[in-house]
Amino acid sequence: MTENAEISLPTRAERLAALTEVGAGQAMIVTRTQAYAEGFTRGEVRAQISAERWRRIGTHCLALFTGELTHDAQCWVATLEAGPRGYIDGEAALLLAGLEHYTVERIRVSVPRGARIRHRGGTIDIRQTRRWAADDLLDGSGPPRTRPSVAAIRAALWATSDRQATLLLTMTVQQSIADVAELGAELLRVRRDRRRILVGTTLLDLAGGVRSLNEHDVLQGCRERGLPEPDLQSLRRTPGGSYYLDFRWRAFGVALEVDGIQHAWAVNVVGDSLRHNSIALDGDIVLRLPVLGLRVCPDEFFDQIEQALAARGWTRSDAA
Repeated sequence: MTENAEISLPTRAERLAALTEVGAGQAMIVTRTQAYAEGFTRGEVRAQISAERWRRIGTHCLALFTGELTHDAQCWVATLEAGPRGYIDGEAALLLAGLEHYTVERIRVSVPRGARIRHRGGTIDIRQTRRWAADDLLDGSGPPRTRPSVAAIRAALWATSDRQATLLLTMTVQQSIADVAELGAELLRVRRDRRRILVGTTLLDLAGGVRSLNEHDVLQGCRERGLPEPDLQSLRRTPGGSYYLDFRWRAFGVALEVDGIQHAWAVNVVGDSLRHNSIALDGDIVLRLPVLGLRVCPDEFFDQIEQALAARGWTRSDAA
């Protein structure tokens, strides 16, 4: 190579290809610093934005496209805005883990105590936390985020209401995002929190067989009214087959089925009716509780449960 040899600089197409490769691992979200590192000038970045090929997102980020941001892309924006030690936490991390039928308004990013918060407001909620630990991160691709069991416990502790906390834990177990044992292990790490007892009680219910928030509400309603504790997910064998009952008071021969909207679907009506009749013919009193009834007139349905138990020999003195 001679002294007069020219240094070959990457072309615009080559620089764009290199930046696109960086963005491919980040849901096509990059920082301005990453763009400059690939040779783009500030003027070229502004030109791409003006030409509506790229979008400016937040303070530090660029989207290499102009469409709507997916949840994955929003999480990349959140972590890149938060800095190198920020990671997605709580509800948003559960969505990244595959949680379905749930939405979030703000994306929680946890940073350690003392970290500089470079971005505030909007849909990104960056907060310092004493619970920050590198071991809580999930290994693998995607935005840096907490492991599902950690995310679920924190989401429950940070929820806006006890009911939302219960819903998050129930959905996590129901959708196999994390199991009760994993959640219990993470709860043991929480020394103090106003919702610690509620979370622990909910996990015990889930371990006992509660599969949905509606079933959890029924169990709580029975406890509040002093009714005996039912058996959860009781296996019942009949001439027509084997069935799992939502609730059964085995000692009194009373069963309760909680009917969600899916029970009204035509494909389920015949099977549900045959199961109901088969169990009734075998001797149990079988009550049905539609979710709408649980919301609109719960007292009337719980009165019927008490009447059925009383008809089979239970008295309030038994609860003492």
